[in-house]
Formats: sequence, C-alpha cells, structure tokens
Amino acid sequence: MNQSQQALPQTITPELREWIVAQAQSGHTAQAVLDSMLAAGWQEEVAIEAMETTLRAHLEEMPAGKRAQAAANQMPPASRVPDADLGQSPLFVDTGDRRVAVLSVMQKPRIVVFGDFLSGEECDALVAAARPRMARSMTVANATGGEEVHADRTSDGMFFQRGETEVVRRIEARIARLLRWPVENGEGLQVLHYRPGAEYKPHYDYFDPAQPGTSTILKRGGQRVGTLLMYLNDPEKGGGTVFPDAGGFEVAPKRGHAVFFSYERPHPSTKSLHGGTPVIAGEKWVATKWLREGEFN
Repeated sequence: MNQSQQALPQTITPELREWIVAQAQSGHTAQAVLDSMLAAGWQEEVAIEAMETTLRAHLEEMPAGKRAQAAANQMPPASRVPDADLGQSPLFVDTGDRRVAVLSVMQKPRIVVFGDFLSGEECDALVAAARPRMARSMTVANATGGEEVHADRTSDGMFFQRGETEVVRRIEARIARLLRWPVENGEGLQVLHYRPGAEYKPHYDYFDPAQPGTSTILKRGGQRVGTLLMYLNDPEKGGGTVFPDAGGFEVAPKRGHAVFFSYERPHPSTKSLHGGTPVIAGEKWVATKWLREGEFN
C-alpha cells in the first residue's frame, strides 16, 4: 500500500463492526484486535473509532442486569468531574458570551438543567451544518452479534471535529467556562436526529471497565466523566431525557436548553443511567458533548 493509498478515507462497514464484536466475544484483547486492524492497513484513528463505537453499542444491547452485575464486580476509584459554580444557588451563570439560566439542580445524582444555553441562531446553525452529513445509525443484533436496523430505535448522527467551525468553537468555549473543564478534554460535538417513534433506551455514557475494548478507548483521554446534552428544536410530543435511577426525573427537550450530568466513576452507583424517551410527534435534534478525564485526541 503506497502513501497516496493510505491517505484515502476509510469507511467503517457493518462487516467490520461484526468482525470486531466476534473478536471480543472470542476473548481477544482490545490491543490484539487493534494490532490486527493496523496490520491489515486500517488507519489508527479509524480503527480506534470503529472499536470504540462498536463495543459501546454492543454493551448497550446487553441486558441491564448483566451490565450492572459486571460493573458491580469492582468499585472503580472516583475521579474529579466537571461542574458549574452553583455554590450560592445563582439563578444565572455567566459564561463569558452568554447569561445562562439555572432551572433545576439535583445533587445525587448530579443533574443540572440550564435554560437558554444556546441561542436560536446557534441551534439552527448546528442543524444546518449537520444535516448533509448525517448517516443512519445502526444497532447490534443480539442473536448474531452483527448489526441491524431497528425501526423504533434508530437515529441519524454525525460528529463535528473539535473546533471545526466558528459556531462549534464558540459553544465549546462556553461549555468549558460553564463547567470549568478544559476544551481539549472534550470529545467532538455529536448531533443526532430522531424521527417519530425513535428512542434511546436507558444506558450509561461511561466506558465499562469489564469490556475488552475499554483499555484501548481510554488511551484517547481517559474515562468520560460528564455529559452535556443540548436540545436544538422543540419536538411536538415526547423526546425527553429520563433518569430512571433519579426517581424517573425527566427533562423536557426545549430548544436552546441543556442538561448536564456527571459520573465520578464508571459504576451504576453514580445513578447516571439515562435515556431518550420515544418521539411521539414531530422530530428531535440534539447535540451532545462528552467530557473526558484528560485531553481527548
């Protein structure tokens, strides 16, 4: 393979994802799988992304009891987490370029709902930039370990590179100031589009230490420790964000608003289980920023 061939973009195919799942189920280590992909000519960045997204989806398809049992085998140490400065119960927080309202605060689990985090123009700009780059999301088939389209669980999605556009840079700087966490510790902004009937069943955002691919994923910046979910439009009905372990607390998907939650260790004790309820009427556009322990690269 010559240098010009190596520079060509590589596509993560369903066949590749199926192969990664099969290797994990056969007991091969994440490093061994990665080494095999690199030897076959895969670019390292593409190989790591394929492993990360595939193994995360595979974990999410596991029965909740099995996930909890695997995580409960060991209590990982707590990490420092991002958080807003809410010590004096402010009604608003200054993010430098915007005055953000504090609508609701929960201590355990740590959940904060912010009002008017994004302007209407910013919401529209993110949707417009993301729309032509959306690709159909896939889920893991439990029976085969491959992939399948699921009519009421699918979404379209894409990732911006960190700092890719002026709007993305402005929002990332706002997040960093609000949550007192370095810009470089954030993953690229993800935009998702949910059609009527689509949902995201309850899941955790951290990477399960019991999974074979986690050690490789953590090389890109450590564990996830916080999530900021931003709503880009107003669905007619449904599409809220629910936290089953927080008494079923649900955040309405109001355009421009955002919900932040943190998890100090990759363990169910954080009560950070969350999901997107089905969109009943209309559509839902959201943007997600995941925050890592260290610099994400």
